[in-house]
Amino acid sequence: MPFPQIDPVAFHLGPLAVHWYGLAYVAGILGWWQYSLLLTKKFPLVDKKMIDDFLVWAIVGVILGGRLGYVFFYNPGKYLANPLEIFEVWKGGMAFHGGLLGVIVATAIYTYRRRIYFLNFSDLACCGVPIGLFFGRLANFINGELYGRITDSPWGMIFPNGGPLPRYPSQLYEAFLEGIMLFLLLAYGAFYTRWPQCRGLLTGIFLAGYGVGRIIAECYREADAFIGYFQGGLTMGQLLSFPVLICGVFLIVRALLRKENA
Repeated sequence: MPFPQIDPVAFHLGPLAVHWYGLAYVAGILGWWQYSLLLTKKFPLVDKKMIDDFLVWAIVGVILGGRLGYVFFYNPGKYLANPLEIFEVWKGGMAFHGGLLGVIVATAIYTYRRRIYFLNFSDLACCGVPIGLFFGRLANFINGELYGRITDSPWGMIFPNGGPLPRYPSQLYEAFLEGIMLFLLLAYGAFYTRWPQCRGLLTGIFLAGYGVGRIIAECYREADAFIGYFQGGLTMGQLLSFPVLICGVFLIVRALLRKENA
């Protein structure tokens, strides 16, 4: 299949170039915000003012954590040798796992200061995260980055920077698994089940669901050239996702056991 040639720059505002990647962040944050406000009807212990107040914390956690995560997880040698390049975010380089840690820290500080139980808040907050993941993966596809491994499947694409052979459009796989499927699962749980009453259950489902989706998608995604593959053909993305999956399973089991003993 031909790769759609989409200009990474969505439009210009005078001399300022607005990229699709930046718009994806804006769409993800605004989408999370509005969806979280809607979910407060299902989570009586979290109100709209809490969501509004937390928005800035979430933005700082995502951006700061995502950047530092990329620096230390994926290319620490380069940035330790040239530390000023850490601030050159316009050149790319963000990591979801770092952003996740950043948001966890921001949530912990916010809930502690406001005397809110962490898992009560995170159960609601995590439900809208797949919105940002979906738009982020679409932006990766538009940029022709983070493409898949070489394939002879009929839907393989020749990416501009991926060499002459067709590759899996792994960005779209991730958009589906981490974005659409995870969003629908959490939405079903939030609106049609009693999962919100099991403290930590939705948080656990999000973490486990993301971990499984990312591990599967990485089987089709080309490893970063400057890192390569680890023992057993594992990628950095998979290695970082296993702890996320384990934490998710722990929270799910914990929530279900507490429900049985209630």
